[in-house]
Amino acid sequence: MSKTIGVLNLQGAVSEHLNMLASLDGVTPITVKQPEQLSQLDGLIIPGGESTAISRLIRQNGLFEPIQTFAKQGKGIFGTCAGLVLCGSATQHNEVEQLGLMDITVERNGFGRQIASFETMLDIAPIGKQIPAVFIRAPYIAKTAKQVTQLAFVDNHCVMAEQNNILVCSFHPELTADNRIMRYFVEKC
Repeated sequence: MSKTIGVLNLQGAVSEHLNMLASLDGVTPITVKQPEQLSQLDGLIIPGGESTAISRLIRQNGLFEPIQTFAKQGKGIFGTCAGLVLCGSATQHNEVEQLGLMDITVERNGFGRQIASFETMLDIAPIGKQIPAVFIRAPYIAKTAKQVTQLAFVDNHCVMAEQNNILVCSFHPELTADNRIMRYFVEKC
């Protein structure tokens, strides 16, 4: 069974996500800029980048409500880094208009500025052990509601979680050669 997975193509790590999706059998990756494109998708990735810029571009391109509707229809959404911030429902930084797809409070740049970027290995129970994770100006999940499943931690901070059809992570799985997280997402779609 083939699946069409879109990557929101407004700003950020779009080509890296497309390349990783293309490495998976049965997946057709496409870029998404218009609301009408959502109807042809099984899943959508909101990539890392600059969360304030992406949130403004989502609004300017008329994608805000259509993405929320897409999520309510049970279609898979995967937010990586800035995408995690956008999928959340609360943050201390009001300049980011969040989509409210997941009951989480996010700490933007929680691990520090660009100079504090790092790589580590994570054990993620439903996915596997020793999964490489690249953190660049990464957020973390400061609070979750009961219906959110926390999947991975760094220094006692939640860095990956899921709630029904929504998956988020603080890091950039698309910047590694390991496609297990992406495969997990596609299987959820």
